[in-house]
Amino acid sequence: MPMTATLERTISPFKNEPVKNFTDPADVVAMQEALRSVQSDFGKKYHIVIDGECLETEKYIASINPANPDEVIGLVGSASLEQATRAIEAAAKSFETWKHTRAKERAGIIFKAAELVRRRRMEFNAFLVYEVGKSWSEADGDTAEAIDFLEFYAREALRYDGPQPVVPMEGEANELRYIPLGVGVIIPPWNFAFAIMAGITTAAIVAGNTAVLKPSSDAPVIAAKFVELLDEAGLPAGVLNFVPGSGGTIGDAIVSHPLTRFISFTGSKEVGLHINELAAKTQPGQKWIKRVVAEMGGKDSIIVADDADVDAAVEGVAVSAFGFQGQKCSACSRAIVDEEIYDEFVAKLKKRVERITVGDPAAQNNYMGPVVNESALKSISQYIEVGKSEGNLLAGGSRVGDRGYFLQPTVIVDVPPDARISQEEIFGPVLAVIKAKDYDDALQIANNTEFGLTGAVYSKDDAKLDRAREEFFVGNLYLNRKCTGAMVGAHPFGGFNMSGTDSKAGSADYLLLFLQAKTIAKKVEKKDSGEAGKGF
Repeated sequence: MPMTATLERTISPFKNEPVKNFTDPADVVAMQEALRSVQSDFGKKYHIVIDGECLETEKYIASINPANPDEVIGLVGSASLEQATRAIEAAAKSFETWKHTRAKERAGIIFKAAELVRRRRMEFNAFLVYEVGKSWSEADGDTAEAIDFLEFYAREALRYDGPQPVVPMEGEANELRYIPLGVGVIIPPWNFAFAIMAGITTAAIVAGNTAVLKPSSDAPVIAAKFVELLDEAGLPAGVLNFVPGSGGTIGDAIVSHPLTRFISFTGSKEVGLHINELAAKTQPGQKWIKRVVAEMGGKDSIIVADDADVDAAVEGVAVSAFGFQGQKCSACSRAIVDEEIYDEFVAKLKKRVERITVGDPAAQNNYMGPVVNESALKSISQYIEVGKSEGNLLAGGSRVGDRGYFLQPTVIVDVPPDARISQEEIFGPVLAVIKAKDYDDALQIANNTEFGLTGAVYSKDDAKLDRAREEFFVGNLYLNRKCTGAMVGAHPFGGFNMSGTDSKAGSADYLLLFLQAKTIAKKVEKKDSGEAGKGF
């Protein structure tokens, strides 16, 4: 049934934003125009924002195009320690007002922001292409997911603002209400530079918190553009403060600050654990136990059983492994294949992977673009060399050209389950193929890492799929489909073990991470009828 709120309109049920496939010539033209427009804006300066004021900084972060490192997308202010501390203090001051702002007003701002993103969809797509190397379709999926998060979390804020169920008690009128936590530090990743950044930021603020956003240094321009958009949507000064900078310079300080109430982080296991450790140490003047919301890494597997549709499995593995160059925490980095169909699967996978095009993502026909930076290129290349010694190279294995950070989609077969490339997160276009003796063995291999984010099983046997439901230990399990592409609302996203706190982004539970519950009980007099007041 439709959700209603006093927003001068009826709030319709949530519906995912459709992703464009760019078969419509009008969309192609619009995207090409956006790419040209954004390119003409390269080199622009973007400032930090504290309490609504744009401030100069001594240093700037140069955001470069990974497809052409000579191109500077923008120069983004790098906050000093003093400025980052001021941002926390500004957020704390603004919280005293923002926490009393009615949910319908907070949600209204986020709904307006979603509409502004729709109007500027191709512009954000273009920035995603240039700043982090996404293909057209991957970029549009990122932007569509950002819209989904805004729409979904705004509705959730209204739902949590309404009456919450409690058990009636004779002689009392009882209620439970959710109130915001305080100041949050928001640390998003570069791989979903728009969707995750926008999602974890707006979830915090629509719930009534204020925030300090420290974006990835590989994607600060997109974050700066979103901060500008929220200002246009009417977000009051100081509710969101924008302080790019290095983790060593400002990251540890704002996480440790005694006024910081919670940290929302998406990134690597190593950084996530470091943040958790810092947050656990109580600082002088700190009044609370800090809350950490962390979505970290993955070493995700797709099991291909002996009765699977091999062609479908090959397609699902290839798309999951090499979409956005494998730079997704949900990406398939291990295909675990039953020995009965192993040779057939490997032969078909080789042909499928060799069809993948690699090149500048600004060109519509390229499926894979560059990895995000030179450091990633070197790290992934080192893993490929390790993989060559642990298994047999089936496809790829080399850099593409000498301009930009391009790698071939790489497949290494006959990899032992305990090999380094079977266990360590590579975060790039490298797939390990592992032979399983049978389905029991496949499930055991699938669960042999420290992670537990996504996984998939291809099988025609319902009994095998039921076993996966029970035994495959991941936060997001997919049956007879790829292991990437979680949709807001439909596939609440988050993992187990070293994959994080299982935050379940895009779920009906997510805003609870940014709220605390207050119970209020009022004694009531008995009515003349002799009946006691119960509940509401």
